[in-house]
Amino acid sequence: MYAQGRALSPEAVADWMAEFARHAPPERPLRVLDLGSGTGRFTPALADTFGGPVSGVEPSARMRAIAERTATHPRVRYLDGAAERIPLPDGLCQLILLYLVIHHVRDLPAAAAEIARVLAPGGRVLIRNTFADRLPDLLWHRYFARARAIEEELFPTVGEVADAFAPMDLRPVALTQVRHRFADNLADYAARLRLRAISVFDHLTEQEIADGFAALDADVASHPDAGPVEEDCDLLVLGVS
Repeated sequence: MYAQGRALSPEAVADWMAEFARHAPPERPLRVLDLGSGTGRFTPALADTFGGPVSGVEPSARMRAIAERTATHPRVRYLDGAAERIPLPDGLCQLILLYLVIHHVRDLPAAAAEIARVLAPGGRVLIRNTFADRLPDLLWHRYFARARAIEEELFPTVGEVADAFAPMDLRPVALTQVRHRFADNLADYAARLRLRAISVFDHLTEQEIADGFAALDADVASHPDAGPVEEDCDLLVLGVS
């Protein structure tokens, strides 16, 4: 369900690879760490884009097992680990990606130290995340009234992330916004939301969820082909300034 709810089209993956390449060191190949690689939705594409090798580090055994079945690549390996304990040697990785991961990290200063440890000189850290001080106006917030307030609590601010990495001499070098297509139409959007792959659903009551989907379903019935549904996504880039 999570993999389906968070699935990206080949076009979306290609768009993200182009954006990541804009901020990556110029040489190729690059050794890449996909930190919190989940089910491997980006890991093979990172190998193709940057030449590999790519290490997908993921604490969930279930997600790693899915990745090993469905996201194989000759230059990719999946490893048990977490942001606070990265099973790689010092200075190995020239590019590190955290895609919708940073808000799940329990000890951000410890993770910042580990990321700095495995980052090669001149490397870049790409953090694709929602930030509490830059919350976009998302369509689904209109149906689930508390969702925005929950996200303000769940997500760190850009400043909080920057402060955690500053002692490692890693500082923001770019903060860009990428337009991402979440669904082709409103009916598709509702179907994906029903998979409840967004962590905010864990913080809503079942009644709030039922009421929100009832309102969304009413709009789908009236305008099933309305769309597409697109979202603005932040990408924070860190490097030695």
